[in-house]
Amino acid sequence: MKRVKAVVGGEGSGGVIIPEVHYGRDAILAIPIILQEFSEFGGTVDEYKKSLPEYFITKDKIRLQGNPDILLNRILNNYANKNCTISRIDGIKLDFENYWIHLRKSNTEPIIRIITEAKNKIEAEKNQKEFMDSLK
Repeated sequence: MKRVKAVVGGEGSGGVIIPEVHYGRDAILAIPIILQEFSEFGGTVDEYKKSLPEYFITKDKIRLQGNPDILLNRILNNYANKNCTISRIDGIKLDFENYWIHLRKSNTEPIIRIITEAKNKIEAEKNQKEFMDSLK
């Protein structure tokens, strides 16, 4: 965030980072951001929610006994010529036309976390299962 001079950052866990305040994750900081958004929207919370696109996320993990970089490099090689865009900004993100898969090694456990997002729950679960099966 410092390098790119980001004005806000966040995680799926609800932690928000506002560098102007501090560089630590802080869920309390999300409250004024959300309240300001609702205020500027001018409608009800339900109307606001309905105005947003829906996406569904599935989460899984792989427990490792060796170097996680070996598996991550294998995945990079396997998907290099697939119909997806690969990002290495934070782990590996495989961005397909209708969904994405993100892999990130944990800093605290010997695991790789895998998150899949799609426009409906069935597709997210299907893509996650296919990906997990391909790793086996």
